[in-house]
Amino acid sequence: MNLTSLALLLVFQCLGEGAAQLLGLPVPGPVIGMLLLLLSFLLYPRLADFMEQTSWGILQHLSLLFVPAGVGVIAASGQLKGDLWAILVALVASTVLAIAVGALVTQWAMKRLRPAADQNPEQP
Repeated sequence: MNLTSLALLLVFQCLGEGAAQLLGLPVPGPVIGMLLLLLSFLLYPRLADFMEQTSWGILQHLSLLFVPAGVGVIAASGQLKGDLWAILVALVASTVLAIAVGALVTQWAMKRLRPAADQNPEQP
């Protein structure tokens, strides 16, 4: 991992936080920072190449970021007892919906991106 790449990620996060605070946007600052970083990657492709190794290193350890969320759920479990069924229904419904939408988008993309030769095979 490259220390400069990590610092750059933090700079974009801070830029996003600043933009969210200054403009009063209802979007989290890190999301705005990520969009700014994406825009930077599109404008300067060499920047994406420079950040690639660090990004893969972070992605390999992404599961560690779920530990604090899990601890928070366990710590607040007493407050969640009354809403357990609503939470379970929301989790199941959102998971099914996400899978269905992902499948539909994938199916649409495969049809759209399939070469014309596959769609109109030559007749013998």
